[in-house]
Amino acid sequence: MARVKSGKTNRARHNKVLKMAKGRYSANSRAYTHAVEMNDRAMAYMFKHRKMRKRQFRVLWNQRINAAARMNGTTYSRLMGGLLKAGITVDRKSLAELAVKDMSAFSQLCTHALK
Repeated sequence: MARVKSGKTNRARHNKVLKMAKGRYSANSRAYTHAVEMNDRAMAYMFKHRKMRKRQFRVLWNQRINAAARMNGTTYSRLMGGLLKAGITVDRKSLAELAVKDMSAFSQLCTHALK
């Protein structure tokens, strides 16, 4: 039985990892073992921050809606409750966009919600 050598396979795997680690500081971009650790950490942060970006945008939309609602004499909480009771289904992203770009339409929504 012949021995199987893995030189090509290992080199290809190492090169793939080192390519991903390009631009990092010091041995983190040159040494395979360090590069593996840094890539693992980077991938974990990428996953986590993709989830966090969604949370941060929702917080931003809520702040914009609240600011516009207060300009119309109500609060975020009362506005959202009023929209729900009025049967107006507008998502927060669209509502925030209206608050920033089209204040007259947002004001009309506020009056419908507060009836």
